[in-house]
Amino acid sequence: MVHDGQLLAVFNSAHRVMKAESVLKARSLPILLIPAPRALSADCGLAIRYNEDAGDDVIRVLTEEKLLPAFVCRRISGNRYETIWNEDGSLPS
Repeated sequence: MVHDGQLLAVFNSAHRVMKAESVLKARSLPILLIPAPRALSADCGLAIRYNEDAGDDVIRVLTEEKLLPAFVCRRISGNRYETIWNEDGSLPS
């Protein structure tokens, strides 16, 4: 389950998301691997959920490990999500 304000890192392959989970957990970051919500286009069907206060650390570690997600989004209500970060590091237009 994803609560309002939580972030989801969505990857383009199951291999990448599983590797990212392993790396983030090894660094003791508070993340959870979950099925990607149906409202999101997730090629691999999985996402990493985390609270916004861990967001900078999550992206920093994934950048160091060259495991950036395809995009990061925030649940805003119900089945509505907003993309807040793209793979190239840009904000959505």
